[in-house]
Amino acid sequence: MALNLHITLKHLFIDDVPQIGLKFYANDTLQILIKKLDNVKWSKEFTMFYVRNTKTNLDAIFKTFKGVAWIDTKYFFEITRAKELNEIFDADWVYKRKHQENYKFCPESYLRKLELKKYANNTVKTYVSCFESFINYYNEQDINKLDENDIRNYLAFLIKTNRSDSYINQAINSIKFYYETVLGLPNRFYSIERPRKSIKLPVVLSKGDVLSIISNANNLKHKCIISLLYSAGLRRSELLNLKLTDIESNRMLIRVRDAKGNKDRYTLLSKNVLKDLRVYYKKYRPVNYLFEGQNKEQYSANSVGKVISNTAKKAGIKIPVTPHTLRHSFATHLLESGTDIRYIQLLLGHNSTKTTEIYTHVAKNSFSSIKNPLDL
Repeated sequence: MALNLHITLKHLFIDDVPQIGLKFYANDTLQILIKKLDNVKWSKEFTMFYVRNTKTNLDAIFKTFKGVAWIDTKYFFEITRAKELNEIFDADWVYKRKHQENYKFCPESYLRKLELKKYANNTVKTYVSCFESFINYYNEQDINKLDENDIRNYLAFLIKTNRSDSYINQAINSIKFYYETVLGLPNRFYSIERPRKSIKLPVVLSKGDVLSIISNANNLKHKCIISLLYSAGLRRSELLNLKLTDIESNRMLIRVRDAKGNKDRYTLLSKNVLKDLRVYYKKYRPVNYLFEGQNKEQYSANSVGKVISNTAKKAGIKIPVTPHTLRHSFATHLLESGTDIRYIQLLLGHNSTKTTEIYTHVAKNSFSSIKNPLDL
């Protein structure tokens, strides 16, 4: 009964001293108990009680509220979502760059922490680029002395220069990574406002357009790449990571390993695609990955993007087409054919049907029963 009460722990940084913030809804029991903590204080700025961030105080919090309230630590203890990546960390490009005089480079400690956390190389490039833009905006200032107002001023500058919401969010992530992860400071910038996430509908092709793209492929390898992206609803990275053993023809399934969120899943294997894959294997003889380059290395992401884009243009498709367009089309066409959204969620590898529900906004059968007022 009492455990319906809960307290959320927060990292605070008050007067340059790390503190433990205790956030909870007003409750007489909690108010009485919290005053038993040593040197507990109230912050008007953060609207919560706080105590000095020490192991002794943290232990005291759990002991004081044991059996009375649930302690929510999801914002307090660090949880990494970094994947166990097979790729080799590559930061050589950072040191090989040439920049104008007085340009501030990303601190080496930043790179070391990115490597330690096993961030993907593409994420590393994004973080380094965004963080360097930030520290060079304040070129003549000590970055360790910048505060929330400095960050807000920089974000205002990004908005004025028409940077996208996505870029602004990446900038915030790269800045927070330095102060909170590299320097090991508490979550001192957790109140920084982020742009509201815009909801954009996915671009979907008709089935006829998809078939036209497949039929215009330059060769069998390209045809298999396009067909698999569409018929299995794969992300580009998932396609590139496919091994020969992931094609389970006896069950007509494809095993997708270490997908987004570090999860494995199964998706559909088309009978028509399987026929093409068997011919493809005899001709190209891949050794490890299903799709490999000329030297039997893993096929590149850029190559897949170019295959899709160029073939779509050849097929006369007027809108830009990416590998993800084919994934969107797969999901939408399944929904239009009456497939339960929960099965589509599993095939796509979404954590929740809420993510998959975006396709209900573009599926044509969602509107088929509605009469246009001009036609009444």
